[in-house]
Amino acid sequence: MEPLGITTVFLVICVSCLLFLSAWRKMSGSGKLPPGPVAFPIIGNTLQLHPRGPWSRAGLSEKYGSIFTIYLGSERVVVLYGYEIMKESLIGLGEEFSGRGTLPPFISVLFPFPGIVFSNGERWKKLRRFALTNLRNFGMGKKSIEARIQEETHFLVERLRNTHGQPFDPTLFLTHAVSNVICSIIFGDRFDYEDKKFVTLINIIEENGKLQRSPWTALYNFFPTLMDYIPGPHHKLFKNAQEFRRFVLERVNMHKESLDPSCPRDFIDAFFIKMEERKNGQSDFNVGSLVRSTVELFVAGTGTTSITMKFGLLILLKYPEIEEKVHEEIDLVIGRSRSPCMADRSQMPYTDAVIHEIQRYINLVPLGLPHAVTRDVYLKQYLIPKGTTIFPALKSVLYDRREFPNPEQFNPGHFLDENGAFKKSDFFMPFSAGKRICVGEGLARMELFLVLTTILQNFTLKPVIDPKDIDITPESSFVSNAPKSFLLCVLPR
Repeated sequence: MEPLGITTVFLVICVSCLLFLSAWRKMSGSGKLPPGPVAFPIIGNTLQLHPRGPWSRAGLSEKYGSIFTIYLGSERVVVLYGYEIMKESLIGLGEEFSGRGTLPPFISVLFPFPGIVFSNGERWKKLRRFALTNLRNFGMGKKSIEARIQEETHFLVERLRNTHGQPFDPTLFLTHAVSNVICSIIFGDRFDYEDKKFVTLINIIEENGKLQRSPWTALYNFFPTLMDYIPGPHHKLFKNAQEFRRFVLERVNMHKESLDPSCPRDFIDAFFIKMEERKNGQSDFNVGSLVRSTVELFVAGTGTTSITMKFGLLILLKYPEIEEKVHEEIDLVIGRSRSPCMADRSQMPYTDAVIHEIQRYINLVPLGLPHAVTRDVYLKQYLIPKGTTIFPALKSVLYDRREFPNPEQFNPGHFLDENGAFKKSDFFMPFSAGKRICVGEGLARMELFLVLTTILQNFTLKPVIDPKDIDITPESSFVSNAPKSFLLCVLPR
């Protein structure tokens, strides 16, 4: 063997040994960590886990209990499984569990600036408080945003009418409508459905959703450093992120030129005013955090709600008898001559139960977004070191058989009492729980009720295949669930 070849082999062996020892020391020095399956150095428990994620792996919770440790590559993760442990940690120890854990693709694609979703400590508290305040100021939870949603649903209804009863894919219809609502809050205006830049961004969101559900992204979660050097479709996530950044920066610059501090128009204006207040010192309010926060609000406010609506339409196609009951309640409470409003919801227990059951059943983000502990904390008899990533397995709560009998079956009765009145459940946490609960929860709830109710007020859904043959099993991944692609027809009522 040539001397150069011997040297190369020697270096590879040395580096491999160092990586092995480093990972082994990290894993073996766990002290009183929650139990879990034996992890291999470097690859951790990757080979032992279900490709859809640790919540799908049969036997882990049965064997190790409601709290257990796994390793995604060399990253130590503590999984919370079940309502009681979730309540004790995320709610009872809310401050200690309020950190944000790492999820490489999301961290990387949303730029190296502190935003609302992935920041920590005082920076996160300030940005979150600011976002909540200004989302409310610009309409979230108030009559003005209700009017904006109603206005957008009128555009959506007209677009649906123009299908003239022919089969179509509802994805873009729903995504455009939902996105325009969050756009009116953060950018101050809606976009025309044919606007080229808007269409491009919506297409990117759709593409990113598919990429994030691909095996490539799962591998990137486990081995981010290695996957940076391996060609594959996961790199498209980063190119798409740059498109978002360019678009948002363009809007930010437009706002800066036309800003009137005495009359803020939207979230971006309010952020600029806050930046001006803090300009004389070190501040978490800067252009970088503005760009990232705006991207986060835009993406989160577009993707999750539109996917939930799309999934809801597919489920109603599968169960026309449920759709018919919703039609009856709409006709009784609202009629056909006016738009649905949020005041109607309290008088529509069945419709409310159907929407809650859609969210429960689809289990959109099975592990939620990762948390992290902000200090060393004891939970049960275990010590969880500061900085440890925490995955709250939301599916374990949404599919708890004690609260939701036959959870694998879609049944609005899960949210109705014996008298047919709507029944709240502490186990309903599709938006997570505790201090890191989704910032846009209130907006999402309004959109789901108003948009789905307006669609069903105006149309009857017609499947293109026999309802018995409709598959509502989600396409699952480590990150999220989504419905399989489908076509439908809408017939005016």
